[in-house]
Amino acid sequence: MAQQHPEEWDAHHGGGGRSRSPGPAEGRLLAAHVPVPAGGRCLDVGCGTGELARHLAASGYLVDAVDRSAAALTEARRAAGARVTYRRLDIEHDSLDRLPPASYDLITVRPGRAVVRDRTRVLNRLRERLRPGGALCVITPVADAVPEHERGVALDEEEIGLLSAGWESARRYDADGLALLVLRGPAPAPPVCAGKGRPTPHALTGAGVVVTDPAGRVLLGWSVRGVWELPGGKNDPGEDFAAAAVRELEEETSLKADPGAAWVRAVLMDSVHGIPRVTAAVQVTRYTGEPAVSEPQLIRRWEWHEVTDLPVLARPLFTPSAHVLDTVWPGLLPDLPPVHRYPVAEG
Repeated sequence: MAQQHPEEWDAHHGGGGRSRSPGPAEGRLLAAHVPVPAGGRCLDVGCGTGELARHLAASGYLVDAVDRSAAALTEARRAAGARVTYRRLDIEHDSLDRLPPASYDLITVRPGRAVVRDRTRVLNRLRERLRPGGALCVITPVADAVPEHERGVALDEEEIGLLSAGWESARRYDADGLALLVLRGPAPAPPVCAGKGRPTPHALTGAGVVVTDPAGRVLLGWSVRGVWELPGGKNDPGEDFAAAAVRELEEETSLKADPGAAWVRAVLMDSVHGIPRVTAAVQVTRYTGEPAVSEPQLIRRWEWHEVTDLPVLARPLFTPSAHVLDTVWPGLLPDLPPVHRYPVAEG
């Protein structure tokens, strides 16, 4: 799913492009499933030119409307009515500390959410802004129901399922051909580890790579087999663990690192389907580039995750990745499957 940059949205809105106004079905569903409580406050994420924000304000909400496009907000303010405050905010790259915690009865996110790469992290930060009993409402086109050129702002069924995980209640409705999701009651779950099926029978050796961004977030990929996993893979013949880590990191994510910046922290041994498995826990301390999906047959996307979110991911961690993460951050992930860990002294 292609990402769009702020300047692309600025060009769209600066050229007269506008956000879609809520349709009749959308309006009825919002009124029925997220009615305005006394003193109700709403955060409209990716507000564009403000059509939904003004609809919610007219319904009775006091609305904070945010968008990363300056051109869109300029247009929104021209039509601004009472009860709407617009501000520029990139929910993926800016700090959300400017948004008060536990302050909103409703958070709405329309199609722009599909172009956010680190959706799991961003969603975790947004739901911290909900009041008890509040709802997060995502309104999105569905990929299978839109033309190819519109799929950049649409979610497919797998993405919708991933989005709905980790909530006590996740209801889906049809709104003028869009999927309207009403999510209530954040329900963090303990970590669950899972395999990805039976591997090809051979001696399994490889490396799992921990790489962090300047903010200390760790990179994980969402696998086609339905688990989160670190970059990494098997050794090539004659290749050491550090070299394998650097090669796999570049092949899978396009990030480039020197083997001298790859530190083997420990060697781990467990078994899978009766086959011994040896994994080197490798930490890369310097790299260049930005993560990109280069092997879509294996990984759907890469996301930077807050380390503190790892114990409550709503979907499983690949077991060797969980062991590698527990090597770098001991005790972070409780009750992991058994593993033999052999620490390596720092050179």
